[in-house]
Amino acid sequence: MSETSVLDAARNVRLMGFDVDGVMTDGTIWFGPDGDSLKGFNTLDGHGLKMLAGASVEVVIISGRSSPAVRHRAANLGITTALLGVENKREAMRELAAERGIAMEHCGYMGDDIVDLPVLRACGFSAAPANAHFFVRQHVAWVAEADGGRGAVREVCEYLLDARGALDALLQDCLR
Repeated sequence: MSETSVLDAARNVRLMGFDVDGVMTDGTIWFGPDGDSLKGFNTLDGHGLKMLAGASVEVVIISGRSSPAVRHRAANLGITTALLGVENKREAMRELAAERGIAMEHCGYMGDDIVDLPVLRACGFSAAPANAHFFVRQHVAWVAEADGGRGAVREVCEYLLDARGALDALLQDCLR
């Protein structure tokens, strides 16, 4: 995909999905003594998601694992659609797009592992963190410079905002 076509695809994203482990987190899962799982989230990524949602791009989470921590993080960020424990992410994205009347070419997804490839290839825009599986990096339109859980989500949010011509205005508002 040429740089121009990637930018065009990014400009047209209306629904952007994100995996969690390895994308919104660094992929590490801590287990407490009672089996509770803990995840660490990057605050820069969180603000990027809020900015993207503020620019009329619906942000959703579609993850293969189910976690109370992810539900809490989604609620904290104002993300109202968090599909957890999903086996077929491509079908989940297709259903979300259909419910909203959005063509798949206007959907995007950021994933990091080979199980994400079906949804990544079904969307008009696809992205991965720098430390995604090598095969995933070869088959997405855009790869962040940052690793998952370390700013990759913020990077893709800013890329999408910039493609829409909205990033500069958002940054300038911070100087007022």
